[in-house]
Amino acid sequence: MGFEGAAVDYDRFMGRYSELLSSPFSNFAGVQQGQRVLDVGCGPGALTAELVARLGAAAVTGVEPSASYSAAARERFPGARIEMAAAGDLPFEDAEFDVALAQLVVHFMSDPVHDLREVARVVRPGGVVAACVWDHAGGTSPLSQFWKVLSTVDPDAPSESERPGTRRGQLGRYLAAAGLHEIAETVLTVRVLHPTFEDWWQPYVRGVGPVGAYIASLDDAGRLRLEHTLRFEMPPAPFEVTGSAWTARGTVPAQP
Repeated sequence: MGFEGAAVDYDRFMGRYSELLSSPFSNFAGVQQGQRVLDVGCGPGALTAELVARLGAAAVTGVEPSASYSAAARERFPGARIEMAAAGDLPFEDAEFDVALAQLVVHFMSDPVHDLREVARVVRPGGVVAACVWDHAGGTSPLSQFWKVLSTVDPDAPSESERPGTRRGQLGRYLAAAGLHEIAETVLTVRVLHPTFEDWWQPYVRGVGPVGAYIASLDDAGRLRLEHTLRFEMPPAPFEVTGSAWTARGTVPAQP
């Protein structure tokens, strides 16, 4: 999948968008002082940084299955607890947290309902589980222009549009199926200005995620052909990239 590279490569590729998502996502989840918060699939720490700034490092725990990303998060936030673990098998006691947030993670889950149920297990009754995923299926993610152009260059190329949570209403249904109540949904949008084509394009070739894995699979001629096509199709620089994310939250019910 391409998530074992250097954390700085993720920062330059998706971090430039996900960092901007962190504050409105935390607001939607109701994160506030005094809470104990879990960052599910924290990566190198885009959302973790926002949570630490709000709550202090001691109140923040992150889990991340990638060895390199979890190590980077641990180094960046020495006062926070960072564990190397997957969302579906969390090393925590029941009801250990007040809020759990899964930012840009659900679309990489093989069984979202199972994993979100496990996340809900470690959140206290009355606490909140929140998730967000880029709108890959609707064509308004930060990567949508890339996937659109790629489909003309290579009609057989994969895309992220069929991944879990990338369509309207899916996240809310997953949370409900995982046993959460009081489901609320919204769309969060971020905007990033790219001064040059190179500023936008170079992070794509660093091997991060499904995009990076696909580009890495190309030979030199294929990569050059894709780059030339993108140069022609993208707006003249400077240009703005807009990214929208489906977002949902649910409340953990009281124990029977």
